[in-house]
Amino acid sequence: MRSLERHRDVGAYTLGVLDEADAFRFEDHLMGCPSCTAHVSEFGPAARQLLLYRRATPRAVHPFAAPGPRFLDRLLGEVAARHRAARRRWLYAVAAVVVLAAGGPAVAVVTAHDSPADRVATTDAGTGVWAQVTWADRVWGSEFDVQVKDGEGPRACRLVVVGKDGSEQTVTSWTAPAHGSGAAAMHGGAAFRPGEISRFEVRTRDGERLVTLKPR
Repeated sequence: MRSLERHRDVGAYTLGVLDEADAFRFEDHLMGCPSCTAHVSEFGPAARQLLLYRRATPRAVHPFAAPGPRFLDRLLGEVAARHRAARRRWLYAVAAVVVLAAGGPAVAVVTAHDSPADRVATTDAGTGVWAQVTWADRVWGSEFDVQVKDGEGPRACRLVVVGKDGSEQTVTSWTAPAHGSGAAAMHGGAAFRPGEISRFEVRTRDGERLVTLKPR
């Protein structure tokens, strides 16, 4: 496979439609191509939304069927909730500025969040890999922000979320930068709700566990 063809395969790789041999060759190319690594990260959220849609859609439903009113209502409800939360944060910020400007003897600052979020971070004693995962409840599952420091890069890695029922879903994948670089930051999603999560695992392409994080 020529280099240009490898660049063109970034979308197919992210969607998981490459066969095993082509996927293996593309991952080798990915380790030395910052451009493709960036594209994989950009395409990741869209690919995960398509995966979630496929899992939530019965086989009898045509893939291009229009969404029903209940589905649209749920999406509109989440958008409206985010807008309300953003307005609350703005009002709290204005109130805090007013209090600070008044120069009162005591200041209380109130913060608000658009939805509850949790965070866990740890370093594996054996591999030395540090990871931090922040997640928040969403209508369709959970949304994640991931940071990983891996001094043994470059190597292809992925974050896997394991449910309490033993099932697994890949949240995001990336190529760890060369040792000496800072933390890699990714964003992703999964169909698990926060209460269904047992643990997170950062794994290599070959399945080696680099660090395990368990929610409190």
